[in-house]
Amino acid sequence: MAVSNASAVWNGTLKEGTGTMKLGSESNEFAFTFASRFEEGKETNPEELIGAAHAGCFSMFLSAVLTGDDFLPTRISTSATVHLGDGPAITTIELETEAAIPNIDDAKFQEYVTNAKENCPVSKALAGVAEIKVNAKLV
Repeated sequence: MAVSNASAVWNGTLKEGTGTMKLGSESNEFAFTFASRFEEGKETNPEELIGAAHAGCFSMFLSAVLTGDDFLPTRISTSATVHLGDGPAITTIELETEAAIPNIDDAKFQEYVTNAKENCPVSKALAGVAEIKVNAKLV
């Protein structure tokens, strides 16, 4: 199986410092600061990257389980909202999914959504998050 890499550097104190995160597959660096993580700064933050990873993993896993049962999705679009609470700790992740899948009813689709929520690798890695919610609809 694949091995993925990422790195981060933080320079300075917590509130005045700055950092960068880098994905192993890209040359781009993503800046982050205290303000972008805990206030309203314009840079990214670790939780935003976790949200992107979770949305991507969930969409891909949902496609895999549907395809395995001959439901062939044409598009799955997922966004993630990651809530950082006291501690600090990630307290909730909300996934919003829209999927175009021919020949499936909503009840059956929701079964696949639950499977993906519980079993995609990123969901499993985030098992310590108190609540992961999914709102999924067919389009």
